[in-house]
Amino acid sequence: RDFLPRGSGIVTRRPLILQLVNNKAEYAEFLHCKGRKFVDFDEVRQEIEAETDRITGSNKGISPIPINLRVYSPHVLNLTLIDLPGMTKVAVGDQPVDIEHQIRDMILQFITRESCLILAVTPANTDLANSDALKVAKEVDPQGVRTIGVITKLDLMDEGTDARDILENKLLPLRRGYIGVVNRSQKDIDGKKDIRVAMAAERKFFLSHPSYRHMAEKMGTPHLQKALNQQLTNHIRDTLPGLRSKLQSQLLSLEKEVEEYKNFRPDDPTRKTKALLQMVQQFGVDFEKCIEGSGDQVDTAELSGGARINRIFHERFPFELVKIVFDEKELRREISHAIKNVHGVRTGLFTPDLAFEAIVKKQIIKLKEPCLKCIDLVIQELINTFRQCTNKLGSYPRLREETERIVTTYVREREGKTKDQVLLLIDIELSYINTNHEDFIGFANAQQRNIVNKKRAIPNQGEVLVIRKGWLTLNISIMKGGSKEYWFVLSAESVSWYKDEEEKEKKYMLPLDNLKLRDVEKGFMSNKHIFAIFNTEQRNVYKDLRQIELACDTQEDMDSWKASFLRAGVYPEKDQVETEDAAPADTFSMDPQLERQVETIRNLVDSYISIVNKTIRDLMPKTIMHLMINSAKDFIHSELLAYLYSSGDQNSLMEESADQAQRRDEMLRMYHAIKEALSIIGDISTSTVSTPVPPPVNDSWVPESSPTPQRRPPTSAPPPSRPPAVRGPTPGPPTLNPIPAYVAPPIPSRPGQPMNAFGNSSLDPFSAPPQIPSRPARIPPGIPRRPPPRRPENQW
Repeated sequence: RDFLPRGSGIVTRRPLILQLVNNKAEYAEFLHCKGRKFVDFDEVRQEIEAETDRITGSNKGISPIPINLRVYSPHVLNLTLIDLPGMTKVAVGDQPVDIEHQIRDMILQFITRESCLILAVTPANTDLANSDALKVAKEVDPQGVRTIGVITKLDLMDEGTDARDILENKLLPLRRGYIGVVNRSQKDIDGKKDIRVAMAAERKFFLSHPSYRHMAEKMGTPHLQKALNQQLTNHIRDTLPGLRSKLQSQLLSLEKEVEEYKNFRPDDPTRKTKALLQMVQQFGVDFEKCIEGSGDQVDTAELSGGARINRIFHERFPFELVKIVFDEKELRREISHAIKNVHGVRTGLFTPDLAFEAIVKKQIIKLKEPCLKCIDLVIQELINTFRQCTNKLGSYPRLREETERIVTTYVREREGKTKDQVLLLIDIELSYINTNHEDFIGFANAQQRNIVNKKRAIPNQGEVLVIRKGWLTLNISIMKGGSKEYWFVLSAESVSWYKDEEEKEKKYMLPLDNLKLRDVEKGFMSNKHIFAIFNTEQRNVYKDLRQIELACDTQEDMDSWKASFLRAGVYPEKDQVETEDAAPADTFSMDPQLERQVETIRNLVDSYISIVNKTIRDLMPKTIMHLMINSAKDFIHSELLAYLYSSGDQNSLMEESADQAQRRDEMLRMYHAIKEALSIIGDISTSTVSTPVPPPVNDSWVPESSPTPQRRPPTSAPPPSRPPAVRGPTPGPPTLNPIPAYVAPPIPSRPGQPMNAFGNSSLDPFSAPPQIPSRPARIPPGIPRRPPPRRPENQW
């Protein structure tokens, strides 16, 4: 059939994927216009040209987007042919300047696949050693297993010259040799010369030409067809076992899901009821696993569910508490004001306990904000966890939406009760200041205790407790060495940083005395989270820096590091807004007696607030767990289903999404297709006649190109110099099986004479009578001409 566009210059400007399908009727179909059947092949050619111009324009532009054409005919073998553009060097018309690289990349996309055969087409009237096709084929197929040389334009060679040495695989040998073809000339195409007539002329040319008549049976388009079909047969035989096992594993993976849809009827109400029950139960189980933790499906990428809530309870919440309470100057000023106001006009001789109560109550009231913030954070995590668990309900959008709405409404309702309860706890603390608490230091101890000399508690005097280790970025200006990542080790006494986690090369050790934390705003171009450590006595912390900035990748990391510093006794500073006049008056004009009283009350407040903090830190997680999280779990298990039934019509709730219906149809279709494929593979006879791969030849004449070295397997160089016996499944011996059918001398390239297989083409084996020289390089598909003739091909 004559339907591929032909002409001068570059004609193929998009890859054409041509699938040939053996069929009783003859017609063609394009993928881009499904449903339309082309019976007239002139229309097929016009459609190819029109589709090429649609994407690439009409002025020689190119595109890697393929045209897919399927031809059904009783006269074809089942093959897929990909017609690619020829290698171009110079851009013409609308072609881009880098046309050579674009076409090369396009060709490599297809020929690098291990499953494809490469027809390296070269005109006979050009120098074969400069063939771009052979050069590119050698890059992706260095062993020559997939490359078949095709020589065209044999009828256009200068008089007195021929391509006999090339076609006999003597001059520039290829492992699979060369096949010569004679196509129609442009004049024949313009004159609509019939292809059958052209093939008869081709046959006549080979039979009548003195240089080619002895190998006419192995030349021409029909022989090329047979060669390709034989290679396809070989390939199918090689890949069948792997394909079978791959299909079986796919079938097994699909069976479980298909089981669910086996007796599926979309309108069956009993199935919908069952699905609703199952999904609500699964949602309850998933939520509980997310909160309580479980051994299956553990998320290793990030914290989720219960782990995040636990971090809020034990890292974020204590940090917020300490941030509020520890504000030394402000607290001392408030205590001195309280003492003076309690005494009024009198000068007090004793420390007033009313001042202590006033200050303690003020500090306890400040706990309300972090407690409420903690509840908000937990609610946000709960809602995120619900959403994560409802992902499995994605098949039923209405059900998912309704479930999320009901559960979120319930949580919001519990939020109010939880907040009321927490505020009640704080009010209870305010209602009675228990100075008889066993942990309270009492008045006598408070007077003796000096807060300035108080040392940080260390668990064991002999060893230093390591609180945390990890990577942090130390932000320093470029002038002083630039920002760099170090391995930080935080202990109860100091923070040290090392070159790496082996902790061999210590860069610096900073004692924690008088250190505090402060937040630092993110830089303009930086996406890291930063906090700083500084000395309260205005001393340099590291080299000549008053503070060092530490950067983390995520907010979670930063919160976690801050909480660790908190455990080591390094507290955050409180932003202080002070009037310059008031500060000196209150701080420095204190008489010694007032100073002692302030110090005493400060110690008492410190002691009592730590007791309250301890209580609140203990009760907050318990309150939230009881009133909110456990309550939500019970609600999901016992009441969610009833709410769903009462919220609307069950049928509308269980309406499938279009995506789910499509997915189900595709899955069932794939399942049946795989079953059918396995039964077809089971029917295929494994006794298909296949020919062994020819032994390697010395193809070092093909120039190797460097642009795509990564595509070349590591064995690209050795094969030519390696005797065939080393090559495992492709040694000489298999080629001896068909020999009894021929009356020819043994093939020279068998293991007995390894050097002859790769040596100069003019060696002894080729000095036999005229018919024989072509045998060593015979194209493998020539072998099946034994009786019975071509039976396996008919199966395919």
